[in-house]
Amino acid sequence: MSETTRDARHDRPAYGFYGDDFTGATDTLAHLARAGLRSMLFFAPPDAARLSTLGRLDAVGVAGAARSMRAEEQQRELTLAGAALAALGVRIMHYKVCSTFDSAPDTGSVGVAIRTLRQYCASPLVAVVGGQPNLRRYCVFGELFAAAGADDEQQAIYRIDRHPTMSRHPVTPMNEADLRVHFRQQGVENVQSIDWRCYADGDDALHAEIQRRLDRGADAVLFDVLDDQHLKSIGRELRRRAAMSAPLLAVGASSVAQAYALASDDESGSPRMPAKRFAPLARARGPVFVLAGSLSPLTAVQIGAAQSYLRVELDPLEMTGEGACGYLDSLVAAIADALRDGRHVLAFTTRRTAQAQEGNWNSGALARLAKVCATLLQRVLAAVKLERIGIAGGDTSSFAVRGLDAWGLSYLAPLSAGVTVCRLHADRADLDGMEIMLKGGQMGDAELFEQLLDGYPRDSAGASG
Repeated sequence: MSETTRDARHDRPAYGFYGDDFTGATDTLAHLARAGLRSMLFFAPPDAARLSTLGRLDAVGVAGAARSMRAEEQQRELTLAGAALAALGVRIMHYKVCSTFDSAPDTGSVGVAIRTLRQYCASPLVAVVGGQPNLRRYCVFGELFAAAGADDEQQAIYRIDRHPTMSRHPVTPMNEADLRVHFRQQGVENVQSIDWRCYADGDDALHAEIQRRLDRGADAVLFDVLDDQHLKSIGRELRRRAAMSAPLLAVGASSVAQAYALASDDESGSPRMPAKRFAPLARARGPVFVLAGSLSPLTAVQIGAAQSYLRVELDPLEMTGEGACGYLDSLVAAIADALRDGRHVLAFTTRRTAQAQEGNWNSGALARLAKVCATLLQRVLAAVKLERIGIAGGDTSSFAVRGLDAWGLSYLAPLSAGVTVCRLHADRADLDGMEIMLKGGQMGDAELFEQLLDGYPRDSAGASG
């Protein structure tokens, strides 16, 4: 029997993941669901009662906000998540990070995540999957490269420390391209790499090469990634190692889930479960509200192309200043009135004010802004019942969705590379079933917000995400 479908001796989810923000977590959910695995993303580790209502699951995820957390808070969060996933009996425990690996020793540290989660994983291998080709993120000889946008397939690829956006991130700038050094700065001292040439020698040679790294005391093994064939080789090794001792801790973007799915042929050669086809996203049947807290250049392009929306500027200083309550009241009233009139509304943090204060935006200030954006969303949804919403920005998405009285997400449809539309699951009837798009700052086509209105009639089995 295919490992994807699981056998009677392991009637539990084989794959578990924690997403360090909500946008990335939904991307991983999408890849698993499209691979044919019954998957659910929870907002907190699920209890037995919740799981009993859902039937058998092949993969479970927990969407969190560790990317914006300080070390102590991050450790507390991941201790709960790691213990819960281990109790479920998962074979692969995936710490899902952004495909650009942006993190810092004191904010969203990958090192803290590895040290916290590896205590729940019996496998001696901590696997770091270094790229996600469908998003044009590549790892070569241990160094990370990424495109700066999603539209132009011929767009230049930048070494991450020279990337026009990620090298200037206001909280976690990537000023080191060598991921081994990047991790060392976060307390993972001995990261050894497997370069892309090793995959051509076959699975047994790759397995032996990894074992040599482990025998030399590697704290983690970093895998180069340039294409899907590399991912498939990595996936076979992850499955092999997890069968030897589980759980196995894997760190990386949704490419970890891609590798796992691509390598789902079992030892007998049975074909992997075919990709599941999902209906394309239909045109919105009512007004749509989009909240854009991201200040990335790509999100600015998407805002500029959103001609079908009433655009409402959100002043970050007003939202976090002394008069924030009154300012928020006026925003909610204006947005709710427009939505009741049947208009689509796009509320976005104005780049003009943010850029003028760029030097003052530390992680605490950005977190406060994200929390106020979450409050804005809660109040708008309390005032107007909506069937579809969108949220742009990793931190904004994490705080906003966590602030809703809901418990999970399931995959609904693709929208663009790295951008997914999900179905919200809640015990409240007014929220349950709402369609929600979450996107990181670097993700999506220029026309993304228009696509959210019109639907996107692309073949979902072949779509990337």
